[in-house]
Amino acid sequence: MDYLVGVVVVVVVLLASIALHEVGHMVPAKRFGVRVSQYMVGFGPTLWSRTRGETEYGVKAIPAGGYVRLVGMYPTAQAVGDPPVRSAWSRLAADARAASAEEIHPGEDHRAFYRLSTPKKLVVMLGGPVMNLLIAAVLLTVVYVGIGVPAASTTVASVADCVLPADATACTAEDPPGPAAEAGLRAGDRVVAFDGTPVDSWDALSALIREAGGRADVPLVVERDGARVTLDVTPAVAERPVLAEDGTTSTATVGYLGVSAATVTERVSPLAVPGLLAERTWGTAEVVATLPARFVDLAERTFTGQERDLTSIVGPVGITRFGGEIAAADAGAALEVASLLELLAGLNIALFVFNLLPLPPLDGGHVVAALWEGASRRLARVRGRERLRPFDTARLVPVAYGVFLLMGGMGLVVLYADVVNPVRLG
Repeated sequence: MDYLVGVVVVVVVLLASIALHEVGHMVPAKRFGVRVSQYMVGFGPTLWSRTRGETEYGVKAIPAGGYVRLVGMYPTAQAVGDPPVRSAWSRLAADARAASAEEIHPGEDHRAFYRLSTPKKLVVMLGGPVMNLLIAAVLLTVVYVGIGVPAASTTVASVADCVLPADATACTAEDPPGPAAEAGLRAGDRVVAFDGTPVDSWDALSALIREAGGRADVPLVVERDGARVTLDVTPAVAERPVLAEDGTTSTATVGYLGVSAATVTERVSPLAVPGLLAERTWGTAEVVATLPARFVDLAERTFTGQERDLTSIVGPVGITRFGGEIAAADAGAALEVASLLELLAGLNIALFVFNLLPLPPLDGGHVVAALWEGASRRLARVRGRERLRPFDTARLVPVAYGVFLLMGGMGLVVLYADVVNPVRLG
């Protein structure tokens, strides 16, 4: 039951994110006078719709996205100088211009999208991705400011009886005693200082311990039953896993004390949210930049029967599966809610970054076209030339078709992989 609840929550929030993305396009377009003929969540056959004013609002059968139909997206043939049709490419562009022109009511050419100034076009096209970024900011605020996230404290949770080899799970008679146990460290002690250096985080303590391997009688100050106690510890030198900055794990010879941290729930200041959002966005951008290589890896693993790992790209099916696994993990209601919201925040950041790719039909493709048009007109003014015609964005339609087919094909492979070779969180 919990698994199903997690899946439903992810689906509902995903659809809400798509719907709000389109609101981000629609609202500024209407404010600038553009007629919006349709606002739809989903693709394919229409399940429900209602017309209010001049806009038809509806839900379609395939919940894989959404769209708003802005009248006059492409300049009319007359506006761009009636370009000749000499190839299949130019025929596609001409058909797109004609279809766009048919939507413009008589006497309403001034309400066409292509008539907007460059700044207004940018506001309309960036409105959708920015809406996803705002959703992510709200969700991260709820998680990190309202709920809090698990973090290692400076309180000792357990003390190891021996120095275990890196690949062992239980002590034997041959294993040397644990340095912390020998020094008299106890579960519940709160570490205050190590070797004269004040300690305010478990990461800082771990770094000091790793550097002190083999040194004798290192002073360790702990708070125990309201009083401070100084112990002399001798960190052992042992092979231990080390996490690199790129997320990979290797083995290194470091200092080892034999203690583990108690976990606490920590909240952060609202002022920290922009930094968290920027960090997550940059990390997502790095992932998107390596998308072709990740897709090749996914295809190879799926079609050769290899197991996928957590770095593999996933689609909507994989994301809903994550939601179900998080909800069914029995990790406590607060942690499950926080994990679900963080997953959905990451999804919205991914939508923000992906939609800004400078490829039609993505929002980023329209942004680049608007910037090109604005730069060309500004250059013409500087040179004292006559105002240029609108940029003929219909010429990009064949590219948009190609990108759409490519993304559709990749999406089908990811869908297949998520069904037959899913990524599992645990």
